[in-house]
Amino acid sequence: MLDTRPTDTAHPPEATRPAGNRLATLLHAHPRLRLYGLLSLPLAWMVGVYLVSLALLLVTAFWTTDPFTSKVIPGFTLRNFENILTTPAYLRTAARTVGVALLVTLLCAALALPLGVFMAKVASPRWRNFLAMAITLPLWAGYLVKVFAMRISLGDSGPVNWLLAPYGLSGPGYGLPAVVLTLTYLWFPFMALPVYTALRQIPPNLFDAAADLGAGTWRTLRTVVLPLLMPAMIAGSLFTFSLSLGDFIAAQFVGAKVQMLGTLINQNVNLNPPLAAALSVVPILAVGLYLFAIRRTGALKEL
Repeated sequence: MLDTRPTDTAHPPEATRPAGNRLATLLHAHPRLRLYGLLSLPLAWMVGVYLVSLALLLVTAFWTTDPFTSKVIPGFTLRNFENILTTPAYLRTAARTVGVALLVTLLCAALALPLGVFMAKVASPRWRNFLAMAITLPLWAGYLVKVFAMRISLGDSGPVNWLLAPYGLSGPGYGLPAVVLTLTYLWFPFMALPVYTALRQIPPNLFDAAADLGAGTWRTLRTVVLPLLMPAMIAGSLFTFSLSLGDFIAAQFVGAKVQMLGTLINQNVNLNPPLAAALSVVPILAVGLYLFAIRRTGALKEL
């Protein structure tokens, strides 16, 4: 006798379901498994590529190089770090690099604050859009293109000297000021965009309230705007400071004889890899101390 009972076509047996449907059902039933699946590839990249490479770098810093064969000899020695701490040239280069990074960060903040206030609170929508495009436009160009453009601009026959010549002035030329200007030009968008975004989120009634209480422009900036902008400025400073510490191409193009830590690392990466690895620890420590100093101020709680 034939079985005429209707079959459940809407819910087929588990074995006949496609593999994609079974996987979707499993992930839906286990949210934690879905979270692990989403984070697995980024974590694998971070652990397998970034952290492992960083660990190998730190290990290499304790090795030595045979002075006759230039062969790297595994082992454990503090000779590379002693060499850095006892060589005045290395200490001066490290201090110069940290000073340049701090100066670039301060210049970016000093330029981003008034520009962000003008864009967010004063400029018309047309000017605001134009300035926003002008800030982000350098990000579309390649890094080497921007550095080479600064080299041409700051050269003896470049447009900077051509514009200043009628006034009896001249540009900075190649050297430490040119390095600071180039790095400021390179990393300024990373400071300007967070500051502008944070200013757009400040309610206009705060400015009206400050004006009603008798606060002038500078006092309003100091007591109202700056405290609210501090998280955004710190976020931007993390980029400007860390990127300036590790840069060496700008120093090669516009720095003339100026030595930076990145330049020393690049010079020793083939001749003496353990020394280059030990020199690479200096920017890591500088960024760590910078983060620690920011954390002590309590500003990271707002990020």
